[in-house]
Amino acid sequence: MTQEVLQQKTIRTFSAAQILNGVGTSGTVAAGSLLVTSISKSESLAGLAQTTTVLGAAMMALPLAKLTQMGGRRLSLMSGFIVGVVGAILAILGGTHKILFLMLAGAFMVGAASASGYQARFAAIDLATNESRSKNLSFVVWGSTVGAVAGPNLMQPAGDFAHFLHLPRLVGPYFIAATSLTLATIVIFFFLKPDPYLIANLSSDGVTQKKHETTKAALKHIRKIPHALFAVSAIGVGHLAMVSIMVMTPVHMSHVDVALSVIGLVISVHVLGMYAFSPIVGALSDKLGRVRVIQIGVVILLAAATVAGFTPAMDSVPLGLALFLLGLGWSCTMIAGSTFLSESVSVEMKPSSQGASDLVMNLMGAVGGAASGLIIGAFSYGWLCIFVGILVFALGAWSLKIK
Repeated sequence: MTQEVLQQKTIRTFSAAQILNGVGTSGTVAAGSLLVTSISKSESLAGLAQTTTVLGAAMMALPLAKLTQMGGRRLSLMSGFIVGVVGAILAILGGTHKILFLMLAGAFMVGAASASGYQARFAAIDLATNESRSKNLSFVVWGSTVGAVAGPNLMQPAGDFAHFLHLPRLVGPYFIAATSLTLATIVIFFFLKPDPYLIANLSSDGVTQKKHETTKAALKHIRKIPHALFAVSAIGVGHLAMVSIMVMTPVHMSHVDVALSVIGLVISVHVLGMYAFSPIVGALSDKLGRVRVIQIGVVILLAAATVAGFTPAMDSVPLGLALFLLGLGWSCTMIAGSTFLSESVSVEMKPSSQGASDLVMNLMGAVGGAASGLIIGAFSYGWLCIFVGILVFALGAWSLKIK
């Protein structure tokens, strides 16, 4: 099998796994926030569900990177999906018995599946050429579209299924997560052969290279390279902006008793913005340059924060537009930033730098998720959008200094 054929097979496998991963994890976003509010009776704690999920993704980024170095992408991605299955089961138990700690522990472990999904974008370029790197990365991100859009729209039937079992409706999406992540594990186990990471790291005599740098060394390396530091910052700020507004929008809409089906549709539109246009974003990144696409993402994120911040809770159409723009801006910073990072660091630093990038990204998301609930409790949804806009504007100002 030639490297080109193997790369095409790898992209197809990752795309299938990403569809299943998207179905599993995206449906828990709105449900998790509402479930925490239902258990705790406090909107200020609503962001805890997404915060713990993102924190789980952050904490799993380094172990998954280590597993990749030890046994390849197959071992790493399967491990993340399996932990996510266990987490979904714990979330169901916690939500059913109204045990907040158990529910949040489950959400934390579901974050491992998200971490696997994020690592898949880097796995897609293990065998890519310089000319196709951004294109291949964007195709795997695009592969998440179907599942990620379908997931939130399954909230209503999933809730009906849970109600049929005499369980709280809001645990329904976690049943879907457990099922779809199990299927994603099966896809990786049977079809990701041979492993692209192991093939890419074969030396000229056919022996897998063993030298790997630590995450601490990678972070030090990134700090010394202005382009790499900016790339990681763009990924992190874009993710913080996306998580902060996205996780609190369902809570904002629930103030006026908006139906779960409508909330699910708004989240689906948001996820559509995140993933559906990624091939176009990737092409623009190759044509216009990484920094320019990040700047485009900054403008779109600022527009999203403005529209969301001035929209009443009952106006689902403009809120849907705002969340669509939020997802599209995130796509620009994620794809262009990830490619820019891979091009900015040395070859031996790439695996550990990718793990470090995911760690920073998810920690920023965790901070955003936690702070968003506190801001909503102390101020309002509109003020949350203002604070997010200030951070994004600062990233845009920095980008003007990057040459």
